[in-house]
Amino acid sequence: MRGINTSLDFERVIPDSLKPGRFVASKRNYQKLRYALLGAMVVIALVPVSMVSGLSYYYYHNLLVKAESEQLNWQLDGSVSAMQHMVDSLSSVVEFVAREDRYQELVSGHNLMEVLKRKREHYGFFADLGVIDSVGIKQAYYGPYDLVGKDYSKESWYREVMASGLHISTVYMGYRQTPHFAIAVSKIDPKTRKPWVLRATIDALTLQKFVNTIKTNAAADLFIVDESGVLQTPSVYYGDTFQSYPMAIAAGTHHTVAENGEAIFEAIGKIPNTPWSVVLVKKHFIHQADWVAFKKQLLYIILGSIILGVFIIQYLVSYLINLIRSADEMQMSMLKEAEHNDKLVSIGRLAAGVGHEINNPLAIINEKTGLIEDLLTITSDFEYKATIEKNLKGINTSVKRCKAITHRLLGFARHGEVRAEKFEINDLICEVLTFLESAMRYSRINTSLHFGDDLPTIESDRMQLQQIFLNIINNAIDAIGKDGGITITTSQLVGDIQVTVQDNGPGMEQEVVYRIFEPFYTTKEQGKGTGLGLSITYGLIKKLGGDITVHSNPGKGTAFTITIPIEGEQHDSEER
Repeated sequence: MRGINTSLDFERVIPDSLKPGRFVASKRNYQKLRYALLGAMVVIALVPVSMVSGLSYYYYHNLLVKAESEQLNWQLDGSVSAMQHMVDSLSSVVEFVAREDRYQELVSGHNLMEVLKRKREHYGFFADLGVIDSVGIKQAYYGPYDLVGKDYSKESWYREVMASGLHISTVYMGYRQTPHFAIAVSKIDPKTRKPWVLRATIDALTLQKFVNTIKTNAAADLFIVDESGVLQTPSVYYGDTFQSYPMAIAAGTHHTVAENGEAIFEAIGKIPNTPWSVVLVKKHFIHQADWVAFKKQLLYIILGSIILGVFIIQYLVSYLINLIRSADEMQMSMLKEAEHNDKLVSIGRLAAGVGHEINNPLAIINEKTGLIEDLLTITSDFEYKATIEKNLKGINTSVKRCKAITHRLLGFARHGEVRAEKFEINDLICEVLTFLESAMRYSRINTSLHFGDDLPTIESDRMQLQQIFLNIINNAIDAIGKDGGITITTSQLVGDIQVTVQDNGPGMEQEVVYRIFEPFYTTKEQGKGTGLGLSITYGLIKKLGGDITVHSNPGKGTAFTITIPIEGEQHDSEER
């Protein structure tokens, strides 16, 4: 590593705003940004999928419910009509027996028994028959019990049949402790002009047998309930006769969902002129297989969309994060370059002032030493004359060195105008190498040239480019020291010519590379450099419209890459 030499302590006079780190960008949390973008994009992507899937499920489910309800309503209408027909048939039989002129016949002798026997031959479900007079007293009865003389005047059914002419009871147990129901009709005796009632008791199994005949596979359960919700026939799901039906008795079709997610349809229809309602229960849909298949397909589509969406979103988020990271890095690079250029401009102005201020006292010192030398020449010898002459030579040498420094300072601050001319870049590099041939031979440094073929002629300032390459190659020679190699490569890059000067010297650390173009910054030993060579080179290249970059690895060497526009392009030095 070469030592750092600063002929002037510019660190003390440069304002803090011009020192490295002026532009400090806050470090972005890319991981947090990645999660935020990923979450936002997943939500944005899944909301439409969820909405479409939910709407599809909703409308298809409603379509199936509607179709199921229509099918169940149709079946319910048929079941109610069939039950009504059965009740009408039973009522007609009782009506036929209770003709208006038969009161005396039925209450006399064994006529009621004969009638019941004949009816049982045709309709085996009649349990007994009874005739009740106008005041509610049973005048005749044939059946398993002794009910003649029983008073029914206070029974609600008796008052109902006397008022409406027909009464059909709910299923009840009665004395026989078997489920049965009664049909009662009232007539007017034409002789006495008094009303009387014929009451027939029918086994409840009649209802169950008829329910079984109209029950189909389309319904999972079909049964009869009364107005209080008491089962009049056994139910598959709700128990035997006299158990309670848990739902409200409301006509129409009802759709519910069981705890296990199973769809349940229940249709209730009132049987006219009876206390009964027909209940149909259907589990599952008519198209249950299609419904299950639809749910599976919808689930597969949702899962597939989510998985595919997550992969695509992950790729897009990674791509966007990389773009943001690249943009941030480019921004930082541009900020650093702007900082460096701003610093060079300010230091250039400062250097011009310093150079002018130093030149004046140097001129005075030079004149005074010249006067002293002139006086010494006309003065006879004395004891310290030789010593004074020797010190005057040292003063002159130092003045010349200071003049060289101020000359470079002024050159750094203010370059001459660009004088464009056309020439071959390869020829220019060869000319520069001839100037340095002896120095490279002395240091045993080999040169390897890789010139691009058919490179176009460039239009630029020949003299300033010579100075640029002279400084770069000289810097490489100083870095190598002894026994090394320099490789120079030229090529065309779009509208520019690119020249790379690479050495196999000791290389530099990254912090040194960052400061390499700063004025008065050098890695050479004390007294071997002013630290202005690369700064002047940087300014010249920018003035010609080009660019210069440095890549270095400790122990492997350094490469300077210079980009020069093919056609002349001048930039004001204040823009460096």
